[in-house]
Amino acid sequence: MSEFKLYTRETAPAESRPLLEQVQASLGFTPNLMATLAESPQALEAYLALNRLVSESSLTPQEQQVAILAASVENRCEYCVAAHTVVAGMQRVPAYVVEALRNQTAIADNRFAALARFTRAVVRARGWISDEELDVFLRAGFTNRQVVDVLLAIAQKTLSNYLNHIAGTPLDGAFSGAKWSAPTNDALVGAAG
Repeated sequence: MSEFKLYTRETAPAESRPLLEQVQASLGFTPNLMATLAESPQALEAYLALNRLVSESSLTPQEQQVAILAASVENRCEYCVAAHTVVAGMQRVPAYVVEALRNQTAIADNRFAALARFTRAVVRARGWISDEELDVFLRAGFTNRQVVDVLLAIAQKTLSNYLNHIAGTPLDGAFSGAKWSAPTNDALVGAAG
């Protein structure tokens, strides 16, 4: 099994160094995800660009985090669920919504519930969703643009979720208070939205 390095600004490939400096300046630390992504300067650059684009999308900051958490839970990414639990709190996503996403239980807020349901359906079906799933999302007040923006958030999380699975990215101390363990069975599949 190949071991993935956690690069620093000093040890990263030359093309990744300025990107890691950017991350350090922006966040005040270099998350292990970014340190691992630095293996490929292009992947790190793509992730940072996707992150920026998601933040500029038609989804509110709270909706962005709901979609990101729903995708990460569906993909069973322990690192991203923990990290985005912290970020969701910073974006003032109600704690009950975050807990419902982490546990895939019903969300009382209809709009957040429709967003989580749609995101999970897209991830689970690899985009081959039913007309009914799309209609439920649109009837909740979302637009076709937001359909595409959810796909953008899923693209960002697919890159990080899959890398974390392959590399076994260790959880940062900054996110350890929000640690999440993926279920070992299919308990999440088909859970309430």
